[in-house]
Amino acid sequence: MHKPADMTLWQGRLDSEEGALARRWHERLQALHEGAPAGVALLGFASDAGVQRNHGRPGAKEGPVAIRRALANLAWHHDGHVYDAGDVHCVDDQLEAAQAELGRQVAHLLAEGHFPLVLGGGHEVAYGSFLGLARFAELQGQRPPRIGIINLDAHFDLRAGERGSSGTPFRQIAEACAKNQTSFNYLVFGISEPANTAALFHRARELGVQWHGDEACGSENLESLLDALAFFVDEVDWLYLTVCLDVLPAAVAPGVSAPAAYGVALPVVEALIDAAKASGKLMLADIAELNPSFDRDGITAKVAARLAWRLAR
Repeated sequence: MHKPADMTLWQGRLDSEEGALARRWHERLQALHEGAPAGVALLGFASDAGVQRNHGRPGAKEGPVAIRRALANLAWHHDGHVYDAGDVHCVDDQLEAAQAELGRQVAHLLAEGHFPLVLGGGHEVAYGSFLGLARFAELQGQRPPRIGIINLDAHFDLRAGERGSSGTPFRQIAEACAKNQTSFNYLVFGISEPANTAALFHRARELGVQWHGDEACGSENLESLLDALAFFVDEVDWLYLTVCLDVLPAAVAPGVSAPAAYGVALPVVEALIDAAKASGKLMLADIAELNPSFDRDGITAKVAARLAWRLAR
C-alpha cells in the first residue's frame, strides 16, 4: 500500500539571519507531484516482514521515518530538486504485495525521469527495488540494458527458502534473471565470513557472484576496491546500488538487526558510493536495515541520512 508524503516530518532549525545560503533540507525538499521537474525522489519502504521471516529483530519498518527526521536538519548543498514520494507500507505479512507495489512505484519514478532513492525497511526492499528497475528496463526496446547490482553488505542475502525474506532478495533476483534469460551481475563489498555459511559461499560461486570480504575492505586496499568496482561497471549498462547498514561496524551502526563485529569503515563505504555515482550509470539506490528500536542516540539514523545526503547530491 502506497501512502503520500507526510511533510510534517520535515522540520528543523531555521537560520534566517544567514540568508538563502543557510537553507536546510526541511526548507527545500518538496512533496512529489505529477509533472515535477526531474530530481531525486525519496521513497520509503516501511517493512520489517522480511526481517521477521528471517528470524531477525523487528523494527526496520520505522526506518524511513527516522531517516527523514535525521535528513531534515542537514545543510542543503544541492543544485537539483529533491522530493518526498511517500511510503510503500507492508500490511501485516503481505510482503510480496508490498514488494510488487514498490516495484510499480520505482518504475513510475524512473519513467518520470527521477532518481529513486528508496529508504528501508529491511533488506527485503532490494527485491522490490529491482523489480521496478527491471520493469523499466523492459520498456527500453529490443535489447534491454544489462543491470549490475552493487551491494554494500555483511551478508550475501542469497538464502534458500519458499518464502522471501530479508535474507533472500538476491537469490530471488537471480531466479528472476534466469527466468527472463537476462544476466545476473552481482558484486558485494563487505562480506563477513563468520556471518555467512559455507552453503551461501557455495551458492555465490554457482551464481557467479563477485565479492570482497570485510577484512579486504580496509582503507589500505581502497584503490584495488575502486578498480574492482570500475571493472564491474564497465560490464553493465545500468547500476543499482543497495546499502545495507550492517556493513558498517557496530560502533557506527548499532541500530540494525544484525550489528557487525568487524564491518567496513564509513570512509570506504562513502568512497564506493561516490564511485558508483561518478560512473554515470547509477539508476537507483536504496538504504536498508535501519532499526530505530536498537539505535543509540540516533547514531545509525544520522549515518543513514548522511549516506542519503551524499547520494542525493
